[in-house]
Amino acid sequence: MTYKIAVLLAGWLCAAAAAAETVTIYVAPGGNDGDSGSQPSAHRNKSDGPVATLGRALERARAARKEQPMAQIRIVLRGGTYALEQPLVLTADDSGLTVAAYGHETPVITGEAPLQGWRRSPSNPDLWEAQAAGDWRFHELFVNGVRKGRARAPESGFYHTVSGPTTNAPNQFQFKPGDVKESWAGQGGVELVLFQAWAQSRNWFAGVDPASNVVTLAGEAYLNPFEKDTRYYIENARDALRPGQWQMDMKSGVVTYWPESGENAAAERITAPRLQELLRVEGKADRPAHDIQFVGLVFAGTDWPFTNGTERDIQAAVQSGGALQARFATHCEVLRCRFTRLGGYAIDFGHGCQNNKVVGCEMWDLGGGGVRLGDTGMGAALAAPNGGNVITDNHIHDIGVVHAPAVGVLVFLSANNVIAHNEIDHTYYTAISVGWTWGYGDTPCRGNIIEYNHLHDIGRGMLSDMGGVYTLGRQPGTIIRCNLIHDVNVFAYGGWGLYTDEGSSGIVLESNIVWRCQSAGFHQHYGETNLVYNNIFALNKEHQVMRTRAEKHCGFTFTNNIVYFDTGDLLGGRWSGTVYAFCHNVYYDARLGATLAPLDGKMSLESWREKGCDVDSMIADPLFVAAQRGDFRLKRGSPAVAFGFYPLDLRDAGPRKEYRWRR
Repeated sequence: MTYKIAVLLAGWLCAAAAAAETVTIYVAPGGNDGDSGSQPSAHRNKSDGPVATLGRALERARAARKEQPMAQIRIVLRGGTYALEQPLVLTADDSGLTVAAYGHETPVITGEAPLQGWRRSPSNPDLWEAQAAGDWRFHELFVNGVRKGRARAPESGFYHTVSGPTTNAPNQFQFKPGDVKESWAGQGGVELVLFQAWAQSRNWFAGVDPASNVVTLAGEAYLNPFEKDTRYYIENARDALRPGQWQMDMKSGVVTYWPESGENAAAERITAPRLQELLRVEGKADRPAHDIQFVGLVFAGTDWPFTNGTERDIQAAVQSGGALQARFATHCEVLRCRFTRLGGYAIDFGHGCQNNKVVGCEMWDLGGGGVRLGDTGMGAALAAPNGGNVITDNHIHDIGVVHAPAVGVLVFLSANNVIAHNEIDHTYYTAISVGWTWGYGDTPCRGNIIEYNHLHDIGRGMLSDMGGVYTLGRQPGTIIRCNLIHDVNVFAYGGWGLYTDEGSSGIVLESNIVWRCQSAGFHQHYGETNLVYNNIFALNKEHQVMRTRAEKHCGFTFTNNIVYFDTGDLLGGRWSGTVYAFCHNVYYDARLGATLAPLDGKMSLESWREKGCDVDSMIADPLFVAAQRGDFRLKRGSPAVAFGFYPLDLRDAGPRKEYRWRR
């Protein structure tokens, strides 16, 4: 018996040793694809060293997997640029692979290529021109890694249509005399970029009638009746060029750039993207790709599609894909990576993706948004569920530079995800959006946790109808808690901190601090059984709490909150009926002290209490440490604490210390 145990133990130890073996393939921009990749640097006699390309490294990794099925396979990238000619594709056969940076070096995986052959324009010595090879057409240009804007008219601000929203098929509108030039319809690729509410459209000119001042667009524009005199601007017109801008003739492929002071186009590194995606993880329903890691990498330089001269960015820029895309991927991780200079979203964990992580990443200068999770279609979402993903400790900022409606973290029909400790700022639309159904139908979106995020400088006056955290549809078990949300500002209407829209139901919103939002701290369009508990809503500008639709059931319960304000009304929207519950709150209007003005400009506190609302609530100064500076800790002796409010200190909301990027 002892001999058998010894044999079994020896076998187990051998198997464990085999399982723990690691095969590392090194890659360096100055490497040699003929080498083995077993060394991080070339031997002195140049007999071996790192390989040069990611494609060759993948070949070596796959060969190693066949030879040593139990080994851990790592591709380690030295610092430098890795320009791709086509997206990298990983499959289930690559499961268990790690692709990581070498030490603290910075490897950049990019879809950019240099644009060379610059010469002074014969028509204007301030301008430089280059010819894009073949059919290479692009919409982004980078000088020494810095995004340059395309020629724009007007130089700042917007033009406005004369007669309201555009019409259908073909889309036409009337412009003000002098705003649109007839010649733009004949140039190659001049675009009209139009904004309405939560949407944006781009179109080439199909025609301009100078007699009637009517422009005809190449495709559809989003229609919205809530905004008149629609805003738009012109992009990519050569005669609108200014220093620091560029223009491309989509017919000829000639690129024109007006250098900024101190730049020499012939000497600078000028690049443009060739790819719209950088990396795809493609598993299958019966064989998902799993346990693939990306660590410490930079993903940069993608373009965006513009099919037949038209593109519509509807809510959340849903049509915009990710530079890193995954389908049927499980237990994969993106750790401490950076995403920049992209045409769309950074990461898209879509169909059938479960239990993946995006942790400690920075995403900025994005044409679209940060992270997408799940499917938009109910059939697809039910056939291959998405869920259990973790998006934490990321900094997502300066997004939507092409697709203004893009979102920081966008969750479609996906369940049981954790979105926590992220900082999302400087967006043109919502920071975190969860759900993708309108109304009370059943949905697989449920059980999501949104907590300890710092969301600020949202909207920035570009679009309308948005929230710091925005929800759609039934979401039983979803919890939105301990988020710090401030400075949500919009163009026309609808800048809310917490926004339960279109049937949002079964959601708990607790212990959030929401302040300095344009329209209100909390708004429910319509929904049921939502609980708004132990939050601070402070110094919001127009109103503090809003509701839109009157329904026959109780839409939400608002209890144990502190509401502190010095502008606007307490209540905004429509408050007919009594199908809402307000109780045990602390209110304070810093302008009036111990009294409240008419709550919505008309209704008195007595009338409100006759509805059964806030009968047991208190009007008192909660004694914040420094509300105007955003410090909502409660001083000793606060009546709110004695009243049962649980104190909040969210100064550490956002990425935890060990994950914070220092640029």
